[in-house]
Amino acid sequence: MNNSVTLQASASNSQLQRARALPMPSRDAMLQRDLSVQQFWDTHRGLLRDAWREWEEQSQSDLPEINETCLDQHLREAVADAWLDPSKEAAVRALWHEEVPGVYSCQFFDPEKIASLRNYFDSAADAGIPLRPPYGIALNRGGAMLDVRSEGYLAAPGFQAFYQQLLDTYMRPIARLLFPEVFGYDTQTFGFSIHYQADTDASLRPHTDASAATLNINMNLPDEAFTGSEVDFINTDSGQVKRTVFKPGVAMIHRGSVPHAAQPITSGSRANLVLWLYGDRMQIPRFTDEERLVDAKHRWTVPTEISDDFAPF
Repeated sequence: MNNSVTLQASASNSQLQRARALPMPSRDAMLQRDLSVQQFWDTHRGLLRDAWREWEEQSQSDLPEINETCLDQHLREAVADAWLDPSKEAAVRALWHEEVPGVYSCQFFDPEKIASLRNYFDSAADAGIPLRPPYGIALNRGGAMLDVRSEGYLAAPGFQAFYQQLLDTYMRPIARLLFPEVFGYDTQTFGFSIHYQADTDASLRPHTDASAATLNINMNLPDEAFTGSEVDFINTDSGQVKRTVFKPGVAMIHRGSVPHAAQPITSGSRANLVLWLYGDRMQIPRFTDEERLVDAKHRWTVPTEISDDFAPF
């Protein structure tokens, strides 16, 4: 190996080593939104990005493959057909079942492939690189921020390519199909993973999301049982509450304005992947936008707007 290559490899490796040596802000400081926490992420943003790239390169042979084949075959095929011919989107719509008004469920990931996704997240958690948990909504001790607009996000290039594919190829056209008023309020993305465990961050009080649409996917393995942690969806018109249990790989999609809550988990753990869409500068649809009509061919497109840096938390 020549000297220039040796120096490049040494510099690259030192980025990963430097990132692993960083002292993470304390949990109390993060929860209190201490100024030093934001300074930590801002100061080390480039270093962390480079460290994740180096980690993925070094770990490539050990990391599970995550790609489109992790998704349910029926959904994958229906979506592929709709991208080729938007007039076939009815087959995608038929896979989504309305649980309560405005809340739809579908088998999103293949339950037999979830292990690959979970193993990837576990490997990232063990990488030793500072990774910001989603302490903004649930004070969650596990999980990670996933979107480039978030500080301390999971910046591994391979994961980012998969994450963007989930949003661009699947979530956005499906949200437009189920909620027509979302179109135009879906140019920006946001994502995080969460991990509910008994005796820690076990529940989430009733709330709405700062999104036009929310996709919430259960990431538990088929044999990974838990009790409690049901998700309540609240009908604001009737006041009725629908209590639902996520099965492995099943996704729920709903407008961000739908109130929902997570009940306390009493045993085991529950892992979820949560994706949001909203408009530029965090705009979301107004009630007057609900009758917007969008042609099918426009639903199956990717916005050309530049991503902004507004993050809900």
